[in-house]
Amino acid sequence: MGETGFSNGSRYLPIADHGLIGDLRTVALVGADGTIDWYCCPRFDSPSVFGSILDAGRGGSFALSPCVPAKAKQFYFPDTNVLITRFSAPDGVGEVQDFMPVREERCEIDRHRLIRRVVCVRGSLPFRARMAPRFGYGTEAHRLTRHGGHALFQAPSLALSLTTTAPFEIDGPDVVSEFKLHEGETAVFALDRLDEHVDMRGCPLEEAEEQFRATVGFWRRWIAGSRYRGRWREMVQRSALTLKLLTYEPTGGIVAAPTTSLPEQLGGRRNWDYRYVWIRDAAFCVYALLRLGFTEEAEAFMDFLSEHVGLHGADPTGPLQIMYGIDGRRDLPEYELTHLEGYDGSAPVRVGNAAVGQLQLDIYGALIDSIYLYDKWGRPISSDRWDEVCTLVDWVCDHWDQPDEGIWETRGGRRNFVYSRLMCWVAIERAMRMAIHRGLPSNLPHWREARDALYRQIMRRGWSPSLRAFVQQLDGDLLDASVLMMPLAKFVSPTDPKWLSTLDALGSGLVSDSLVYRYDTRLSPDGLAGQEGTFSICSFWYVEALTRAGRLDEARLAFEKMLTYANHLGLYAEEIGHTGEQLGNFPQAFTHLSLISAAFSLDHALG
Repeated sequence: MGETGFSNGSRYLPIADHGLIGDLRTVALVGADGTIDWYCCPRFDSPSVFGSILDAGRGGSFALSPCVPAKAKQFYFPDTNVLITRFSAPDGVGEVQDFMPVREERCEIDRHRLIRRVVCVRGSLPFRARMAPRFGYGTEAHRLTRHGGHALFQAPSLALSLTTTAPFEIDGPDVVSEFKLHEGETAVFALDRLDEHVDMRGCPLEEAEEQFRATVGFWRRWIAGSRYRGRWREMVQRSALTLKLLTYEPTGGIVAAPTTSLPEQLGGRRNWDYRYVWIRDAAFCVYALLRLGFTEEAEAFMDFLSEHVGLHGADPTGPLQIMYGIDGRRDLPEYELTHLEGYDGSAPVRVGNAAVGQLQLDIYGALIDSIYLYDKWGRPISSDRWDEVCTLVDWVCDHWDQPDEGIWETRGGRRNFVYSRLMCWVAIERAMRMAIHRGLPSNLPHWREARDALYRQIMRRGWSPSLRAFVQQLDGDLLDASVLMMPLAKFVSPTDPKWLSTLDALGSGLVSDSLVYRYDTRLSPDGLAGQEGTFSICSFWYVEALTRAGRLDEARLAFEKMLTYANHLGLYAEEIGHTGEQLGNFPQAFTHLSLISAAFSLDHALG
C-alpha cells in the first residue's frame, strides 16, 4: 500500500500516481485523487471516453472523492486487480473500490461494466462525484437524459448509462452527485456500455457486492496458477496480474501499453501510441508466461501470432509487419489530435503508429524464438507451422545483410544495427535447434552458412577495439543497451572476456545508479528532438546480464534499486526520468516482462 503525493500544483497527476483496472477488453487508469482520467470503450484502441490525462480541460473524467481535505492511499485488494483508494479525513475514513467485472460466461459479454463502490469504514465522510465523459477523444458532442435512476449518455459512436444508489443531478453535459456516508454505509456507481445486445440495468448494493466477490474470485483463481515462489513474489505476481490486464482476451494479443502519447520527456515530442501488439514482445511474453505456468495465455498469444502475423503463407519477398492491431488488423495510420494539449502540455497527442511500416529485422528472431520456447516448454508445433518457420528462416537467410530502423524504431534513416543482426542470428539458430532436436526437414547447410556469417560479422564489425565493447552499429563506436541481450540470447558466453569488457563499458557509459539509458541521444541522432529518461527494460536486462556474469552482489543491488522506482502499486511506465519520475506510456508490458525474467534468473543464481 502506498501513499501518494499528487499535490504538485499541476492540473495533472504524476503518471506514476495511477492504478489500473480492466476486464481483458479494455482498462481504466484511476488516479490517486480518485479520478478516472483514462478509459477507452469498448476496447484498448477505442477512442477515449475519459481522457483528461491527455487534456485536463477537454479530455473528460470521472471524479469521485471526499468534499473535505483528505489524505489518499491506494492499494490493490490482495492478489487481485481490484483497486482501492482510501481517503483519511479528520471526521472519517472512506474507500473507493474500483473494478471491472470479467465476463467469463458468454451472456452479456459486451456489457463492459465499470463499478465504483464507495464505502465509509470509520466515522462519516461527505463525497462528491462528477461524471464528465467526452466521447471520441473529446470531439463528439453527446446527449444526456435521465431515465429514473439512470443517466443515459448518447454520442454518435457510443452510448453509456450511469446508475447509482446516490442522489444525482444533471449539470449540462455532466452528472454530479453529492452525498454523505456514515460508518458502514455504501454507495455504488456503475457505468455500462449499451448497444442492441445490452440494455440499461441497475446495480443495487447487493449486485455490486456479488460482482465484487466474483471479480476478486476470478483474479485470485488466476494468479493461483503462478509457479513463482521466489524472493520477490509480490512484485512478480503484480507484474503477472498487470500483463493479464494488458491482454485482449478475444484474440490473445497483449498490448505494449494501454495508453497513448504519455511523454518520454515533458514538453517533448517523443509521444507514441502503444495500444497495439508488437511482434518484438512475442518471445518475452511467451517466456515469462510459460515460466510462471500460464500455458493457456502463452497458447493464446501463439494463436494470435499464427493467425495474424503472416505465419500462414508468409510472403518470402517481403518482411513481416512489426506490429498489429489487437484484432490483427494491419493498417494503423498515425495522426495527431491537435485539439488536445497533451499530458501537462506535452503535445503532440498521436493515434496510430507510423512505425508499422518500418523494417525491423530483429522481429524475426523474437518471433521464431517464441515459437522455439513454446515448442520446448508448451506444446510441440504442428507440421504446418514448421513449414511457415522454414519460409521465414529462408527469408532471413537471404535478407539479413541490410540496414533497418532497429529495435528502437528510430526515425533518422536505416542503419546497420548490431541488435538486428543478433536477432537474425537468433532466428536461424533457434530454427536449427528445432530441426535437429525433432528431426524436422530443413535446409540446414544454407541456414548454417547464414548463421555463421552473421556470427562472424557481429564479432568482427560489431566490436569496437577502441571501446573494447560491442556497439550500436557495424563499424561504429557508440554504445547501445540493446547489446545486453547478447548473453541472454545465448549468442555469447556471459563470461566471455569480450562480453565482460562490454558489460564494464555499458556500466560506465550508459548506467546511472543502476538505471540504464538506451543510448546517448546527443551522439546517436535518431531523427527525434529532445532527450529521454532511462529505459526500465534495459535496467532489468542489465540485472540479468550481471547475474549471468556471476556478479551477483551487483545484480541484486541493481534489482533492488529498480524495485524502488516502481510506483506505489508496483507498476512501471516505460522510462524513469532524471529525478526518479515515471515517464512514457503506463504501465508498459515490456518492463514487467523483463522484471519477471530478471527475478527468475537472479533467484536461480542466488539459490
